[in-house]
Amino acid sequence: MFSSSIHFNLQKPIFFFLKKMKFGKEFTAQMVQEWRDAYMDYNSLKKVLKDIARIRQRSVSTPVAASTSKISLKRKVSLYRAFSGLTNRHGSSPKKNEDEVILVHAVEQQEGADGHYQTMFLMSSDTGGECEIVFFRRLDDEFNKVVNFYKMKVQEVMDEANELTKQMDALIALRINVNKPMVEFRGSDLENLASDERKPGRHHMDVIREVEMRAEGNLEEQNQNEIVENSRDNYGKGKGQKVSIQGSRPTSLEILDHVQINVTPKTPVSTLKGILMISTNSATPFGKKELRKAEERMTQAFTEFYRKLQILKSYSFLNLLAFSKIMKKYDKITSRNASKTYMAMVDKSYIGSSDEITRLMERVEATFIKHFANGNHSEGMKILRPKARRERHRITFSLGFFSGCSLALVVATVVVIHARDLLKSEGRTQYMDNMFPLYSLFGFIVLHMLTYSANIYFWRRYRVNYSFIFGFKQGTELGYREVFLLSSVLAVLALAGVISNLDMEMDERTRSFEALTELVPLGLLTVVVLILFCPLNIIYRSSRFILIQSAFHCLCAPLYKVTLQDFFLADQLTSQVQAFRSFEFYVCYYGWGDFKMRSNKCHGSRVYKSFYFIVAIVPYWMRFLQCLRRLIEEKDAMQWYNGLKYFSIIVAVSMRTTYDLQMGMTWKIMAAVSSGVATIVATYWDIVMDWGLLRRDSKNPWLRDKLLISNRSVYFVAMALNVVLRLAWMQSVLGFREAPFLHRQALISIVACLEIIRRGIWNFFRLENEHLNNVGKYRAFKSVPLPFNYDNDEDREI
Repeated sequence: MFSSSIHFNLQKPIFFFLKKMKFGKEFTAQMVQEWRDAYMDYNSLKKVLKDIARIRQRSVSTPVAASTSKISLKRKVSLYRAFSGLTNRHGSSPKKNEDEVILVHAVEQQEGADGHYQTMFLMSSDTGGECEIVFFRRLDDEFNKVVNFYKMKVQEVMDEANELTKQMDALIALRINVNKPMVEFRGSDLENLASDERKPGRHHMDVIREVEMRAEGNLEEQNQNEIVENSRDNYGKGKGQKVSIQGSRPTSLEILDHVQINVTPKTPVSTLKGILMISTNSATPFGKKELRKAEERMTQAFTEFYRKLQILKSYSFLNLLAFSKIMKKYDKITSRNASKTYMAMVDKSYIGSSDEITRLMERVEATFIKHFANGNHSEGMKILRPKARRERHRITFSLGFFSGCSLALVVATVVVIHARDLLKSEGRTQYMDNMFPLYSLFGFIVLHMLTYSANIYFWRRYRVNYSFIFGFKQGTELGYREVFLLSSVLAVLALAGVISNLDMEMDERTRSFEALTELVPLGLLTVVVLILFCPLNIIYRSSRFILIQSAFHCLCAPLYKVTLQDFFLADQLTSQVQAFRSFEFYVCYYGWGDFKMRSNKCHGSRVYKSFYFIVAIVPYWMRFLQCLRRLIEEKDAMQWYNGLKYFSIIVAVSMRTTYDLQMGMTWKIMAAVSSGVATIVATYWDIVMDWGLLRRDSKNPWLRDKLLISNRSVYFVAMALNVVLRLAWMQSVLGFREAPFLHRQALISIVACLEIIRRGIWNFFRLENEHLNNVGKYRAFKSVPLPFNYDNDEDREI
């Protein structure tokens, strides 16, 4: 199939391998990263070919001896080749047939259940023959690995297809029960329907079987028309209308007697009912609401199932292409013709000859278009094959423009402060106590967005599948450019507000508008909040709504099921305690303070102090409740220890706040001890549990077996930085705020920024560890709950 008859000198392969291999890069880029260990190890086989090329290059120095040895070996080996016959008139010449089987012979052994392929190399006495034996041995090992993995995955999707078939039977029966269509049948159909009622076990609306029968008839155009016509049998029809269903019989409604509808959403109400032991096992009514929710779940199930089929088909194609490429390279290096024989064996193997995935994809497409796209082929395929987000030039241009503007505004702010000597002015302290906390809120948000943008960049660079880990819908996740753009725009708005505030104060013509200057931060905050909750489809609405939904789940913890997206966001909020306190200051300053005179009495209010204490605890309390929820649902003891970690931080923050209010040596010692314990526990958990590092017996000493970054020193630097920045967090807890050259608010903001940077470092290694866990378990798809349970089975997922 992929034969090559090119013969060239032995120096060319050396130069060939000195160049970077384009296919090797693309092969790695196109891999499903969670399955990368199941792909052919292309690089290791290339290394063996390099060894073969070096050995053959050295043999060039003795061409006469090598030529004599080669001729002698060919003569000896020819005595053991299969005899081509004397009367084979229509075949090729004996010499040509013998040349085709000189080098490699593929043998398929059927002893094991999974099958096994073994290659016999007949030229082991030739120069470099030992390395070529090693090459074919490794090639066989890789091929057997790929074939067995592919068989296993095909069996899994076939089992899921059978489950989806049963789900479709129940869905169609539910449609008939709810919509009650008036269907006109022929006489034979009525007889069949009566016989079907006597045989409730037979389901004639098996969609997958139906499409398969149509495919066997080779009537593609007629079948497409039937799909479009039949897909409208339950949509847009009134009760009095009759729909002719030719060649089909209705699904028996007795299916509904054996299923339960599993469409009850996991809401705080259902969680509270479970806690209060209120029975929710009453039969779910079969209504339009339940039908709509069941169709939504089936749409998600089919979409995810089709994605599995696409990835599995891509897995097969990439590996077949890799085997053909590596054999062609072998032929070029050795000047042999082995690829044809080996690829013939590959084509006859299960992965090369199986077409179950292709046929199943066609059935899924036809079923989805008929039942979930109202027969509209283009709309159905848009859902099944969503387009990936394109990198737009306007995003890059806007990013450069706003980032440049933000840098220019930073320089302008520094120039204004220096030119007008504002650091030594009388109103410096008043400005730092009142205006600086207002603008620092935007600084914390911008810095966190910048670190998240950097996280996305490095996740993509090291092929961490962050969109799958977070559960983002394909094509809706934000890239690092989009996040960087949003942070730049927000930075421009905040810095413009700072400069306008300073100019309006210093300009004699605008000094009378003191109230207006004080309202600039509030107006900016209002604009940001309005954009965040804007229902219009602008400024990445889907991402904004996902953020709002996750934040709401965090606030309602533990009433919602905890997902990685939710507890990851809650961890981010624990690093934004000072931002919450700045937001609290907004409420106090504009609600109870005299903002026109730039003065407030917030720090003297007991209510303000109480909420100052509460807003610092709330993020850690949410994580604590999430750990309890996961402990109860997942029965994972580690969640109990994780909850104790957050509880120790809550105690430390409580002791620190009490010390600020009460003073005294006793409270100071308790605050110091609790903060020290919380820092040690949190640091250990970050490095050992969240990052998976400090493994004594790992292949990489004191790290872990698998690393995405080749430079191991990066991990040790990250661990050291985490310890140092955790100590900075401890300093903020203890409240050491004295610095001769910095205002107290400036020192608090610097410490808060260091915590945000620490969180950004934590984010990368936390998702790297999660990604490697998915790789170890070959977990490349998210589970989708199915709407129907048969015979009181547990909730099913695919």
